Amino acid sequence: MEAYLTFNGNAAEALAFYAKCLDGKIAFSMTFGESPMGKETPDSHKQKIMHATLEARGDKLMASDLPPGYPFDGYKGFSLSVQAKDVPEGEKLFNALSAGGKVTMPYAATFWSSGFGMLEDKFGVPWMVNCEQPPASS
Repeated sequence: MEAYLTFNGNAAEALAFYAKCLDGKIAFSMTFGESPMGKETPDSHKQKIMHATLEARGDKLMASDLPPGYPFDGYKGFSLSVQAKDVPEGEKLFNALSAGGKVTMPYAATFWSSGFGMLEDKFGVPWMVNCEQPPASS
């Protein structure tokens, strides 16, 4: 199963940010203007992303901008989750993804993990960063 995010005109910026944060790459990207319906696309949307795929950490994240005339209602009811192999990697991922965004739960040890945190990135997308290492025994 793979996540597909829809953005309000800033998908290219968001995917470039995620590629940098997650050490990934944009494997595919097509604008509305490059698509078979490019001639019918309003000029305001020709450079917006119709479909793109980011590959990072062995996973894919797909995204697009909303087509012309569709309202953007934000992101509700889900979080993207990224797994770190250890605490330093988790802190690095958490700090990168939260830059310019909002921390909703600081990255710290929990009863299930040596590092976990939650954030909303600068695009409004909710994330969880979880370290695969169990917490230290007390």
